[in-house]
Amino acid sequence: MTSPLRYVVPVAALCCAVPLFAQATDPARAPVQTLDEGLLAIMKGGSTLGTQGRIARIGPVVDQTFDIPLITRLSVGPDWVKVAPADQATLVTAMRRMTLAQYASNFSSYGGESFSIDPRIETRGTDKLVRTTLTAPKGDAVPIGYRLRQSGGKWKIIDVYYKNAISQLATRRADFASLFAKGGAKALIAHLDDLAAKGGR
Repeated sequence: MTSPLRYVVPVAALCCAVPLFAQATDPARAPVQTLDEGLLAIMKGGSTLGTQGRIARIGPVVDQTFDIPLITRLSVGPDWVKVAPADQATLVTAMRRMTLAQYASNFSSYGGESFSIDPRIETRGTDKLVRTTLTAPKGDAVPIGYRLRQSGGKWKIIDVYYKNAISQLATRRADFASLFAKGGAKALIAHLDDLAAKGGR
């Protein structure tokens, strides 16, 4: 398995508000469990599935567990209102394609890895924070946190925190602002397509 650091891009620390803890039966846990199971499935499928097979397998899992439209809008930030509706839709599609390709690339083989979910689920404002740990027989355990928000009555992931402190969303927002300033929505779309192509090889 390739290190998940390639997927989870570095960024800012978690919100410092005092958290409230929920029980393991909190419904926000279920999407993270589904994602963990999906990632293990494509890891075990490995070369038998191939890259495109892993993309096809993880696609429905990502659709079920992530709010890709909201992630895209939050990643673009205030510039989102400047983007034409057609380009907004293209950006969402490109974000999904990149997410699938990077998961298929980073979770491409199985060597006895496992995920565990912290039973203490934090409530932070209207969001939930679910912490997991990726453990391998060899190497250090990797903490990964997920921020979830309700969408259509369902909890969905809107951010990923590497080592429970490094926000993927915040880094993307900073990167996207620079790209948008230089080339607008077309530059963002090209950037996501390039990342998808690299991840999907």
